[in-house]
Amino acid sequence: MRVLLSGYYGFGNLGDEALLEVIVERVKLRFPHVRLDVLSATPQATAQRFGVEATQRWDMRDVRTAIASADAVVSGGGGLLQNATSLRSLFYYAGILRDAVRAGRKTMIFAQSIGPLDALGTMFVRRLCRGVDRATVRDERSRALLSSLLPGTPVELTADPVFLYEPTAGGDLTYEGLGEESQPYAVVCVRECAALRALIEPLAHAVDRLNEQNGIRVAFLPLGGASDAAASTRVIRACKSAPVLLPEPSLPKAAAVLASARIVIGMRLHALILAARAGVPFLAVPYDPKVDALLDDLGYPLEPLRAARRDGAANAQALADAVVARHDELRAHLLERLPKLRELAERNFEVLGELLSS
Repeated sequence: MRVLLSGYYGFGNLGDEALLEVIVERVKLRFPHVRLDVLSATPQATAQRFGVEATQRWDMRDVRTAIASADAVVSGGGGLLQNATSLRSLFYYAGILRDAVRAGRKTMIFAQSIGPLDALGTMFVRRLCRGVDRATVRDERSRALLSSLLPGTPVELTADPVFLYEPTAGGDLTYEGLGEESQPYAVVCVRECAALRALIEPLAHAVDRLNEQNGIRVAFLPLGGASDAAASTRVIRACKSAPVLLPEPSLPKAAAVLASARIVIGMRLHALILAARAGVPFLAVPYDPKVDALLDDLGYPLEPLRAARRDGAANAQALADAVVARHDELRAHLLERLPKLRELAERNFEVLGELLSS
């Protein structure tokens, strides 16, 4: 049986590469009879690294051939069905599902966040994704939205597969300046986006507070490669303290850095998920509804850091103090929630199995 996987793969974004690693590992373990074909921006590298077949995502002739050759087409995980990035991106991902439905293939929306969608994006999802067989989503907001758009598709709330990520040895962190002698340290993960400009000042105040008042070193970790490094540099320049910018990491190294941190400040969703996976308290910076949705589903008791506040500096400093003072409480909360989240993450693959055997 052949399964075609469509997602944001092959771009070097470590969050999406963690998603793909978990999906490939679980599919090989649960469904050894399945041959997995991944649509990738760099198919040769994806095939070599993950031991799968891979198809160039930009060659639509090859994509259509891959759909025709597949028994099932799976879209996910991640935040694919949204048009905050662009309407073109939404049309690409939804169009693959439309073509798969028309070709009579089994179809599944897998572990996605849905939205944000404007009126045109809402129409695209409603029309292009009609007829999809099954859907799992990683937050309650997405479940409600997708259920309203696709009333004929069973939509189930699960959790992000990265909650199942099992870190391999990340190695000695001394080279990064984060060895045992450097504890405690905080990790900050930011990204380029429209919201970053208004967040630079509050982020800088939070970083300075951690360092100057709480004695915690701060390191910026560019999970999204060069663009995240550029975003990190913009925040670092606004700081009075001297945070460091780490080199672009491998996935195991990034997971090790996050797991060893005392605190994480994160815009990147998967930085927060990897922190939660390790029981590391975090201060979330919601630049997208999917981050707020994660906080809701975690029942996370610490207010996030937002830009639209008159008392931005004081609020950022207070939140930095709070994540330090409430460290043990926040860690206990995350570790208590983790087993349920892992169970929900496994449910994605159970639903996939139900689809494949139907």
